[in-house]
Amino acid sequence: MSARSDILARIARATADLTTAPSIPRDYRDADGDTGAVNASLVDQFDERVSDYKATVHRCAPDRVAATVSAVLAAHNARRVVVPAGFPAEWSSQIAEPLRDEPPLEIGVLDTVDGVITTCALGIAVTGTIVLDAGDGQGRRALSLVPDYHLAIIRSDQIVSGVPDAIAHLDPTRPLTWISGPSATSDIELNRVEGVHGPRTLDVIVVEAKPV
Repeated sequence: MSARSDILARIARATADLTTAPSIPRDYRDADGDTGAVNASLVDQFDERVSDYKATVHRCAPDRVAATVSAVLAAHNARRVVVPAGFPAEWSSQIAEPLRDEPPLEIGVLDTVDGVITTCALGIAVTGTIVLDAGDGQGRRALSLVPDYHLAIIRSDQIVSGVPDAIAHLDPTRPLTWISGPSATSDIELNRVEGVHGPRTLDVIVVEAKPV
């Protein structure tokens, strides 16, 4: 008897008296059922958690997005910035040298730009996570992984409470990228290394609307 046959035979003997599948407990946390309205406490929590990851959060009014983008990019001396298709033109109007990803830029080019700017699908307050799903203004996954600097913009009404809420809002058939702070990893000696699997620096602009 092969090892595979032996294992399967043991499983069959151990489950021979089972006539129905055991019930699966479903008492874990579910979505909070938020309605997409702005919740000031969620925005504050998102700000705090994103900052914990060594990312920098900037908050501005809807009519100050372009000026805030310009100031943040200038602070990083970022002039050549990739702007994905569908990114709001009024938000990118003050970028010095916007690069379009149409046709798709080669990886070698993405590795030399000053950064990338994107919108996002939503943000998660509890974990300080930004989720991209390749929608308008977000671009393909390589855009948020190859450049060393990423500036993400999120509206305050896109911030949900926890991961279950995010799952309830997201389309699982889309390519999802979950970003919790700048790229960071540790080697076997627990030495932190940043920028290995994505951008070394992450800035987030929260466009604030009035709480409902």
